[in-house]
Amino acid sequence: MQQNDEGHPPDRPCLPPAQAAIDERWMRLALEQAAIAAAGGEVPVGAVLCGDGVMIAAAGNSPIGLSDPTAHAEILALRAAAGAIGNYRLTGTTLYVTLEPCIMCMGAIIHARVERLVFGALDPKTGAAVSRYRIGSDGLLNHQIEITSGVLIEECATLLREFFHQRRGNGRSP
Repeated sequence: MQQNDEGHPPDRPCLPPAQAAIDERWMRLALEQAAIAAAGGEVPVGAVLCGDGVMIAAAGNSPIGLSDPTAHAEILALRAAAGAIGNYRLTGTTLYVTLEPCIMCMGAIIHARVERLVFGALDPKTGAAVSRYRIGSDGLLNHQIEITSGVLIEECATLLREFFHQRRGNGRSP
C-alpha cells in the first residue's frame, strides 16, 4: 500500500493513539455487521453510526433481502439513527463503514450532515469518498466531511475478497 511522508496510507491522517483505538473499536463492530450480511447472502458491508461515544445505529447490507436497491449498510444505519433520535440531521456523528461508500451513500451522508466518515477498504471502482470521487471533501458542497480511510483495511478487504471468491467458486456471479 502506498504511504505518505508520515508512513500512513494516503487520506489516513496521523491520528492520536486514543482516536485510532476508538476508530478500530467501532470498525470491529461494523465488521460484525458485515459478517452478518454475508451470512445472509448479501455483499459484506457493515456500518455503525456513533455520537458522543455511543452507538446510535448499526446495519449490514440488505438490498437482496429487502428487495431494495437503496438498502446499503450506510443508508440503513442513517435511517435507523434518524428514527432513533427523531431528526434527519445527524450532526456531530461519525459513520464507520467497512467499504468506501458509493455515490448514493455519500449523498445521504452529506444530507444527514454526518461530521466524520471512517471506512476500511477502498473501492477503486465506485468509491465516492476518495477513490473515484471526493464527495464531501472536494469543497464543492455546503457540507464538508472529515474522512479517514484505511481503518482495519486488511480485515475489511479480506472479508470482501473471501465473499466474492466463495461466490465465484460456487459458479454464481455476484
